[in-house]
Amino acid sequence: MTRMTPAAAETGGVTAPLYLAGLLAPVATEVDGYDLAVTGALPPELNGRYFRNGPNPCPGQDPGSWFTGDGMLHGIRLKDGRARWYRNRWVRTAALAGAPARRPDGRPDLAAVNANTNVIRHGGRIFALVESGLPYQVTDELDTLGPYDFGGRLTTAMTAHPKEDPVTGDLHFFGYSALPPFLTYHRATADGALVESREIRVDGPTMMHDFAITEHHVVWLDLPVVFDIARLGKGMPYQWDDRYGARVGIMPQRGSAPVRWFEIEPGYVFHVGNAREDADGCIVLDAVRYGREAFAAVWTGIGGSRASDADRQTSHSQLYQWRLDPRSGRVNEQPLDDRPVEFPTLNQQLVGRPSRYRYAVNGGGLVKDELVKYDLHTGASRGYAAGAGQAIGEAVFVPAADSRAEDDGWLLSIVSDAAGRGSAFVVLDATDLHQVASVALPQRVPAGFHGTWLPDTEGAEP
Repeated sequence: MTRMTPAAAETGGVTAPLYLAGLLAPVATEVDGYDLAVTGALPPELNGRYFRNGPNPCPGQDPGSWFTGDGMLHGIRLKDGRARWYRNRWVRTAALAGAPARRPDGRPDLAAVNANTNVIRHGGRIFALVESGLPYQVTDELDTLGPYDFGGRLTTAMTAHPKEDPVTGDLHFFGYSALPPFLTYHRATADGALVESREIRVDGPTMMHDFAITEHHVVWLDLPVVFDIARLGKGMPYQWDDRYGARVGIMPQRGSAPVRWFEIEPGYVFHVGNAREDADGCIVLDAVRYGREAFAAVWTGIGGSRASDADRQTSHSQLYQWRLDPRSGRVNEQPLDDRPVEFPTLNQQLVGRPSRYRYAVNGGGLVKDELVKYDLHTGASRGYAAGAGQAIGEAVFVPAADSRAEDDGWLLSIVSDAAGRGSAFVVLDATDLHQVASVALPQRVPAGFHGTWLPDTEGAEP
């Protein structure tokens, strides 16, 4: 097997930015590995592909931020209890080819983006996503087909966190922009046709990374991180602004009723766990929340600098809950835990519906070393430690073939070694978090963002 080592943390006496060093350091090559070594036993029902996206700047390039590096997909093919292959490929976007980020009229070129954040399958197509531009369609072998605009109907950027309704199959998503319209809602049918687009009025160019749906509503997060033109060309051009305020909006999925806004305590959310409607008609939302100081600390790290240990200990993200009562207009909000977690996930069959369990990664800074399972009914939690010097990524839940409970299934993730000794794809039993299998990968996988499980469909390779 070929083993890649991280880029040096220092070059010529100059400390490299955080996103180019250690567990975040990009890899320089695309590789293929076959018939991978497995420790333990892969569940034979896991027939499909695990794909994960994340930033991976080309050799010698400094994108200025962890969020803006070229996208790279890592894929593991499982079939009949075997790990058939691993491969990694850059998403070959117009930006990777050197196209300018803006058109002659000064507006952003929505195809000249680094599709580096998420990967989904909808309507029979696989998309690499980033919130600043169009999705890029890729094949199940990770080859790039090109930007996708839903037959010319998508004229805004597309969030990296769309929500697929598990009952209707509709894909709900949005695009935000530094220029009007600042926020646009979209809905695509289960077969992939974009059938609805409408502007949502907000007060300014907010950076809306994620949102939520319930059975009947869309839930908006209009929060105080907004576009700052003075920072254009200086990394991420969005900054916390106390003057903007913070609110959550509830919008019916059908009809033309306006958004109902609820003022909340100022905070920021990168990632939502889930939302639901309760028996009293309230909307209950859980997500990972950052206060002002916690956001400043993580934004510093994303920009390449290291927050102090004191900053990380006194201010960090928390799993949090809001309960919005449309009848009274009141909001109840509270932390659910005090650990510095991120990347909350759940059983996708329960998106927008009542759900008991959340899975998140825990640890200081941008790199996490523990997976946590939350029971939101009892308040209990349990953890899976990746091990000394190991980092674990977001956990993707896959239901067991004969599942009878919400947590009856598997958690898939990638664990990487801080010393550069390689990475492994791990499969955990979601009920108690014990490891059932580990697959040695032929390429070190930098800590990244989001992944997905793509079960085999009819006609998949044997």
